[in-house]
Amino acid sequence: MQGEKCHNKVQEGDPLEIFTDRDGEVIFKKYSPIGELSGFANQYAETLYRTCNYPILICDRDTVIAFAGLSKKECAEKKISPELESIVENRSLYVHEKNGKDVPAIDGNEKLTVSCAMPIISEGDIIGVVMSVLPEGQESIPTDVETKLIQTAAVFLGKQME
Repeated sequence: MQGEKCHNKVQEGDPLEIFTDRDGEVIFKKYSPIGELSGFANQYAETLYRTCNYPILICDRDTVIAFAGLSKKECAEKKISPELESIVENRSLYVHEKNGKDVPAIDGNEKLTVSCAMPIISEGDIIGVVMSVLPEGQESIPTDVETKLIQTAAVFLGKQME
């Protein structure tokens, strides 16, 4: 894949989007179902941020597609961390515990750690994750309200994709 910028691992059976650039070169991009809702997801992230006062990330299986409370430079199209990928694969709510191991939200950025995360599941398939994050140096246990908001957002976004 010479000369290409490849963010997501494409595996056999993955759906692809095909584009051409100005020079007529063909570009293959991994299709993101949750990416179809990016405008809506950004509004939802902003609403969650205003409600729980924690930065919010909404991601597909590989990258951040919507965010609120953080800079574009920190988040836009960044790859999620391998530790977060493992949490998502568990298909259940993750809640940071006091004195527990920090889970980075973004690959290569130890400053943003996951406070609370819930996989987005649509028709039995994991299509992404909604999470609240803790900025560097902030230690906090997610409240019941925060965890319920994150769970509700993940379920709602999953239903939108059915």
